[in-house]
Amino acid sequence: MPSVNAQHGALSRGVFAVSVLVSLAVLFAPPSDVPSSPSGVDKLVHLGLFLLLALTGRWAGAGRTVLAVVLVGYAAVSEVVQGLDVVGRDASVADWAADVVGVAAGLLLWALTTRPRRPTAL
Repeated sequence: MPSVNAQHGALSRGVFAVSVLVSLAVLFAPPSDVPSSPSGVDKLVHLGLFLLLALTGRWAGAGRTVLAVVLVGYAAVSEVVQGLDVVGRDASVADWAADVVGVAAGLLLWALTTRPRRPTAL
């Protein structure tokens, strides 16, 4: 029986779609909707958000390399857009770096949890 991680069905695609929608809400919310937090918490939010996108993207069946390129590009574009007057937030290279670390961590976690197991010798 295949593992739940190996199945790419409607549920996995739906979870990925919801993750993308959450990322849009988090990354492009107006400054008035962003809660204040201690220094560094925003980096953890960025890391966690992109880790989630990487995990759910792989579960939905996206290829590792394509997903990595798209998510790193999405992270860069989101920072540029945040720096525009339209959104009114600040662009940050540190936020982008946290996004990239999140993508890498998500892809690594996926690889580690879906690695085929070798049979043990008796």
